[in-house]
Amino acid sequence: MTTTTKPAPTAADATRTRRAGPVALGLRQGRLEITQFLRSRESVVFTMGFPVVMVLIFAAIFNDEIAPGVSYTQYFVTGMIAAGLMTVSFQNLGIWIPIERDRGVLKRYRGTPMPKWVYFAGKVIMVVVIGVAETALLLAVSVALFDLKLPATAGKWLTFGWVSVLGVTACTLCGIAISSLARTARSGSAVVTPVALVLQFISGVFFVFTNLPGWMQQVAALFPLKWMCQGLRAVFLPDGFGAREPGGSFELDRVALVLAAWCVIGLLLCLGTFRWTTRRDG
Repeated sequence: MTTTTKPAPTAADATRTRRAGPVALGLRQGRLEITQFLRSRESVVFTMGFPVVMVLIFAAIFNDEIAPGVSYTQYFVTGMIAAGLMTVSFQNLGIWIPIERDRGVLKRYRGTPMPKWVYFAGKVIMVVVIGVAETALLLAVSVALFDLKLPATAGKWLTFGWVSVLGVTACTLCGIAISSLARTARSGSAVVTPVALVLQFISGVFFVFTNLPGWMQQVAALFPLKWMCQGLRAVFLPDGFGAREPGGSFELDRVALVLAAWCVIGLLLCLGTFRWTTRRDG
């Protein structure tokens, strides 16, 4: 996946940075990140279109019920929402940041008066905006074509909100952290994409989670995506389906605990591993 790298900040940008307030700085950087994303056609098609295409394909192949009143498509859509949020945060950041680091963009950012947090704020704003747009598109297609029922209560919408927020936060932090493993711009995709694909296959995105081997379920339970999928199933599937989960219920308290723990782990990894320069820069 290719992307267009934004130009490094200029002296004029640095002057405006000193004058702008913190909110304006963050919003300006977020707008810049979103513009960069939208200019990369490959990124837009992959991030926004891939989940929709996958739903259309899987819905055409599997149209049976996995439980009374629950079709495979309904189950699959919940997983694709979680996978889409992981793609726009963990996968995209893990690929883009090494490109910016390799081309010296991060090094030049560090040399300007702009506070370092502004760079990360821009990434977060981009992830949130694109993630919301992608989820809305996926839900619209699923409701229109596959009779997906939206949450009927405020409680389920609230669950949808906190699962998405915690999940995106954890994946964003982990994406920033894993970006330091890539030695060059080209190796970012090779490092991140296999990890993302494996997590999708073992976390109940493409297959019913309880149909996977026990050891695979245990490995998936160590990572955020499995819990994001489980939390979203509590939102879009009937309450009775919780009895079919490995723990006998949707275990929303455990979902919140694991995702919050990964937010802390991701933050610690970011603080300990993030680099503004490549290894060859010293």
